[in-house]
Amino acid sequence: MLLSEKAYQQIDRELAKFPADQRQSAIMAALHIAQEEKGWVSPDVIADVAAYIGVEPIAVQEVATFYNMYSNKPVGRFKLTVCTNLPCALRDGVKTAEYLREKLGIGFHETTPDGLFTLLEGECMGACGDSPVMLVNNRHMCVRMTPERIDAMITELKQHGESA
Repeated sequence: MLLSEKAYQQIDRELAKFPADQRQSAIMAALHIAQEEKGWVSPDVIADVAAYIGVEPIAVQEVATFYNMYSNKPVGRFKLTVCTNLPCALRDGVKTAEYLREKLGIGFHETTPDGLFTLLEGECMGACGDSPVMLVNNRHMCVRMTPERIDAMITELKQHGESA
């Protein structure tokens, strides 16, 4: 078993929401739980989740590789996803991405040497009017990201990351 007992208990709670013959319906939640614990969804995690749920590994792999919220390779502690779709690009989304690349010293799909930050380019996040928009770890949406707000966020995340 690759995950903690707590993670398997959380997966059990997700499995309980579905009929016994629909266990595959818990794949997305199980992958989220596994990624939360491990930081990314490795081939071993995919196989473990499949075995635990009782489905073929390919069923889990299809979900893990289809949705962009799952990381299929190691990422930094903080995954920063910047929207650069056209509406956001017209409202400084691309400039924000360029600022982050320069500030962090990495490109898209790269991780800082300290392992804290991975920078990704994202699709529409549904907040075009609040652009530039970015997500932190697929959960926390940050809007109207000026260089000053980015600097403050990076400083705060570094402090949080180094104290953990």
